[in-house]
Amino acid sequence: MANQPTGAYVASINVNPRGGVPKHAVPTTRVGTQGVAGDKQRDKRFHGGPERAVSLYSLERIAALQAEGHPIAPGSTGENLTISGIDWGELAVGDQLRIGDLLVEITSYAVPCSNIAGSFADGLSKRISQKLHPGWSRLYARVLAEASVQTGDPVVLVRASR
Repeated sequence: MANQPTGAYVASINVNPRGGVPKHAVPTTRVGTQGVAGDKQRDKRFHGGPERAVSLYSLERIAALQAEGHPIAPGSTGENLTISGIDWGELAVGDQLRIGDLLVEITSYAVPCSNIAGSFADGLSKRISQKLHPGWSRLYARVLAEASVQTGDPVVLVRASR
């Protein structure tokens, strides 16, 4: 990316209009309380809805997993927004992220499933399980303020009081 932002930013926006993975990069989209425009979830029991409107993951965690030999890439494990520049291991449920004009609140850790097995050399998606590897999970978030998001938008962490 030519003018790479300083600080935390949106590295990739990922959607799949048919649902499932991988999700493919788009330059911009609208994010609302019910989810990400242009994206669909196949199994609403585990994905989507207001408490899981957006899935987030870390570009640095993806790079570290690639260094371990995993064929993971932005969007391959189903995240909608790939974020760079945030200390992923320090994020917790209740923290908020201001992403451009979008405001989201982390609601839960995403449990890995067999659908993302292709992103892992051994096929074991549990490598990003919060229970087994704290700080390596994807995150789900609810939308507090809807907005359009574009690649490169700044990301600011608003910590929940602990």
